[in-house]
Amino acid sequence: MVNLKLRLSAVAVALAVSGMASTAMAGGFGIGTQSGSGTGNAFAGGAAVADDASVAWSNPAAMTALPMGKQVAVAGHFLLPSFKFTNTGSTIPGILGSGNGGDGGDLAVVPNMFYTMDINPRLRFGFAVNVPFGLATNWTPGWQGQLTAIESEIKTINLNPSFAYKVSDKVSVGGGISVQKIDAKLSAFTGSAALGNLGLTADDVGFGFNLGYFVQATPSTRMGLTYRSEISYDLEGSAILTGPSGAPFNGSVRADLKVPDSTSLSVFSTMGAKWEVMADLTYTGWSSVKRLNVIRTTASAGGAAGSTLTTLQFNWKDTLRVGVGANYKLNSQTKLRFGLAFDPTPTNDVDRTPRLPDQDRTWVAFGVQYKPNKDGVLDIGYAHEFVKDARVNNLTVGGRLIGSFNSKADILSVQYSHKF
Repeated sequence: MVNLKLRLSAVAVALAVSGMASTAMAGGFGIGTQSGSGTGNAFAGGAAVADDASVAWSNPAAMTALPMGKQVAVAGHFLLPSFKFTNTGSTIPGILGSGNGGDGGDLAVVPNMFYTMDINPRLRFGFAVNVPFGLATNWTPGWQGQLTAIESEIKTINLNPSFAYKVSDKVSVGGGISVQKIDAKLSAFTGSAALGNLGLTADDVGFGFNLGYFVQATPSTRMGLTYRSEISYDLEGSAILTGPSGAPFNGSVRADLKVPDSTSLSVFSTMGAKWEVMADLTYTGWSSVKRLNVIRTTASAGGAAGSTLTTLQFNWKDTLRVGVGANYKLNSQTKLRFGLAFDPTPTNDVDRTPRLPDQDRTWVAFGVQYKPNKDGVLDIGYAHEFVKDARVNNLTVGGRLIGSFNSKADILSVQYSHKF
């Protein structure tokens, strides 16, 4: 019985903590892919570009740079990550798992929608519906790391109304609020056929805010500065075991999770009639993710209500993403996009887990914008992420999982914008 409790505790922690940080298309567990127009530039210069209604997310103050009237942008992003594990000395017995788990990456489709309108010549309103965090990993049942992860599915949706005010002909300010919901569905093997797999579902709604500053420094150059606050979650969910002896261990758990704040500084400039160039720096405060306490909220065979199941160390560090991009106007209807970015990981080789085999990423991107008529704009962008190999050395109830993950990601974005 004690051994079963230890197994249950270890798996519950892995699910409740590591699983909520599923690998995404940016450092940590953020989804860096938002606007379809930004993908072709590797999202360089996002706070200053002001190409379409997606600026309601990237910098609300820059909504004043859009033409008068109403604009809507609808985007779909096809994200295909790949995570392949190579064993380099694991000590987990074969009876508890064998094999490398196949490819843990899954195709994900991420939708976004943005809307802007003018209230008067100086005041604008915007609304963003997007997915800031998420994606999924799926490992083959029975693999060496099944004590930590089999399936992980994280979904978020963010609603972000905002306003922009034009202080002068050159300067605008803006701000908004975020209402963000997170859902998690996770599973792992307990190490016991009697207990089977442990499945966890958890959710919560959090609130935050964003601020923006925008300046038209010269007729050809504009700058943007935007800040997005932390959002705190008090996640509540249920832990259910699939095995014939699992029922006494079933119960409820909770864990506090905080997604970090971020600050972006961007510049955009035209160079003659054909070229546009852009760059940005984005700071993300991942150091707020140090540890996570998992608390039982109902008594079970695993422990009393209110007791701490365990504390998991993350010890993440703050990151600084750097991006540069350029556009070339082929003609009055067609624009070509290019982008390059370096997105460092907040994780480290000591505390990294296979649910988040994240490492430094280099983005290489290109895209095309086409205007079929005076009111419509179609953007198609593609980005490939080169990801540094991520090492893991994790202690489980069955031994150590030791190895590295070879990872990469491909992103295809399609966006249509229309003004009224």
